Amino acid sequence: MSHPVAVPEVLSADLPAGVLLVDVREQDEWTAGHAPEAVHMPLGQIVVRAGELPRDREVYLICRSGARSAYAAQMLAGQGWTTINVADGMTGWAVAGRPMISETGTEPVVA
Repeated sequence: MSHPVAVPEVLSADLPAGVLLVDVREQDEWTAGHAPEAVHMPLGQIVVRAGELPRDREVYLICRSGARSAYAAQMLAGQGWTTINVADGMTGWAVAGRPMISETGTEPVVA
């Protein structure tokens, strides 16, 4: 049995510019509001889509609160990716006043 891999964490307010940010939330959450530069890869698709992620740079993972992204970060780290969990998720992102866009053209919200 493998042990969980310890994954570093960062708060959304401290997220460096230009990182690879992967949003693991569901489609309805993504549609309601997400970081402009994020890549959408729902948690349920991480295993089959992991090959789309580069192995030569850090992968930051985000969800609503930090729980699903922590799971995804541990899973990917166990497969050899360098991952960092955004510990406060999109909730913290919104509180920090970071930019968000929606897929509907309406005011973005964290769903």
